[in-house]
Amino acid sequence: MSKVTYEIIRHEDGWAYRARGTISETFPSHEAALEAARIAAGEQKVPGETVGIQYETADGIWHEEVDSGRDRPETAIKDKP
Repeated sequence: MSKVTYEIIRHEDGWAYRARGTISETFPSHEAALEAARIAAGEQKVPGETVGIQYETADGIWHEEVDSGRDRPETAIKDKP
């Protein structure tokens, strides 16, 4: 299982969170960024739809699989106010 960490950071003239190298929008306060990170982390845990996926590997072979949408990452929040 993968893990996604949401780190609260200073950004521009306010605060943001960073996850997997991507920085969120800027929030006016530390508390607002922390709440947004909590919401985003919670949404990561929600199962998705069952879908069929197709992909090609480096050797040129195509594969088909069914993704149940239940393999969700573990989430954490890293905060140093």
